[in-house]
Amino acid sequence: MNNKKYALITGASGGIGSAIARKLASDYNLILHTRSKKDKIDKLKKELDTEVICISADLSNFEDCQKVFNICKEENLDVEVLVNNAGMTLDNVIFRMKEEDFVKVIETNLYSVFYLSKLFARTMMKKKSGRIINIASISGIRGNVGQTNYSASKAGIIGFTKSLAKELATKNILVNAVAPGFIDTEMTNNLNDAVKEEILRDIPLKRYGKAEDVAGLVYFLSGKDSSYITGQVISVDGGMNI
Repeated sequence: MNNKKYALITGASGGIGSAIARKLASDYNLILHTRSKKDKIDKLKKELDTEVICISADLSNFEDCQKVFNICKEENLDVEVLVNNAGMTLDNVIFRMKEEDFVKVIETNLYSVFYLSKLFARTMMKKKSGRIINIASISGIRGNVGQTNYSASKAGIIGFTKSLAKELATKNILVNAVAPGFIDTEMTNNLNDAVKEEILRDIPLKRYGKAEDVAGLVYFLSGKDSSYITGQVISVDGGMNI
């Protein structure tokens, strides 16, 4: 057993989530969440040189979020950093988008951020210390064709982040958002080559981002060097949003 505090990372089985886990492992014990890909989490756990606890849950509903919180409370896990990274896409133009697909993306991407932030902010307030880092997206800043549900969820995260930062500032809880651009992950690999090339033309640095680029910023926001930063939305997009 070590004396490190805990960082809870949701959606840790994905490309960005696992990169964040690898980066934070040097400073924190980890609580890694996945909805259904426990095999990937188990594999990731073997790579990490820190204490790791794995939790499976569907964060689109409050009951499962409460379950995650209760596990941490019962095990006396001091969660100093909450990284709300869990997310999904169900893309389509609005006239072909099913109502349930719109709702599911909002519930998974946005409601989960509200549920977990509300639960863990209470314990952070008691000790007057904590970091909440929400993974938004460039789609929440500038929109994207075929992603009204996803863009709405990420824009919601941005507004939520700024408001919550104001609410929790007096308790020394910092709340920030990271807005990745086009990051090379399994989720973006589903796009066809023509779409990828069109996106590349819109990136001044002329390359796709890596999950590690996002993880590096999350690591900075989780540490002491960012102690005077809150309520910010920082893009990791190669200049795409200039």
